[in-house]
Amino acid sequence: MGSKIEFTKGHGTGNDFVLVLDATGDLLLTPKQIAKICDRHFGIGADGFIRVVRTENSTEVSHLLAEAPEAEWFMDYYNADGSSAEMCGNGSRVFARYLTEKNLVKLEDSQTLSIATRDGVKDLQRNMAGFAVDMGRWKLGTDELLVRAGHLDVARPGLSIGVGNPHVVVALADLEELKALNLYEAPQLDPRPEAGANVEFVVPEEPMIRNGVGYISMRVFERGVGETLSCGTGICAAALATRHWAGAGAPNTWQVSVPGGTLGVRMFATEDGEHVGLSGAAVLSFDGQIDLDSL
Repeated sequence: MGSKIEFTKGHGTGNDFVLVLDATGDLLLTPKQIAKICDRHFGIGADGFIRVVRTENSTEVSHLLAEAPEAEWFMDYYNADGSSAEMCGNGSRVFARYLTEKNLVKLEDSQTLSIATRDGVKDLQRNMAGFAVDMGRWKLGTDELLVRAGHLDVARPGLSIGVGNPHVVVALADLEELKALNLYEAPQLDPRPEAGANVEFVVPEEPMIRNGVGYISMRVFERGVGETLSCGTGICAAALATRHWAGAGAPNTWQVSVPGGTLGVRMFATEDGEHVGLSGAAVLSFDGQIDLDSL
């Protein structure tokens, strides 16, 4: 490849990404280069970087084609600090928007788009809001954690939830406490998970359940990024944790408000266990060029 490459900027409720088409898998960027691209002062600026690669050309995930040959494209996702991540809910929906608008795939309204990720194959469909993604099975962690963050008077208990990547969800008392929270620095987890974790702070709305739908508000500190306007996997984790705390009779459909907007979460039964889905808008903002020599 030459020194200049084409990119597209996109976002899902303000959670923004730089996407680069690298169908053959030849573009090898260092974590330092990715971090500079994502830097909001010295680069393009983004919460994450997505390399759009044909699955067959990735030694990391090409094995997924044996069971899911329809997953032709790999979402090679990186956090803003250049570290790789297993999955990104908002990123997957923006990835689907990119594939369809750039005519890399044809997707009818009733069809399913399968993509490869480090967390396996994920299925997406169009919906009224944009795209919905089946995030797959989720896991309730057994770790008991304490979370400390700026402007919280005492450490709060956190619930560990796995949604492809690790999360710790913390319940706060009210919206005033959520608004006052200082997330300029990373929350401190005790004990600290070996791979780190995204941390979500949640407040139920009043009333929490209306017409069979649960409503919560959330802020999130993403591992390797910082506070973001939205986090798809974090939104799923927040809804799952709140349903767990609410107990029997809690709904399986949720609306989660974050600084960047509102997304829908749905829990549903499948043959291999309960899955969680995420739906909401996905937007491509603009195209441009990156001069790799400047990185």
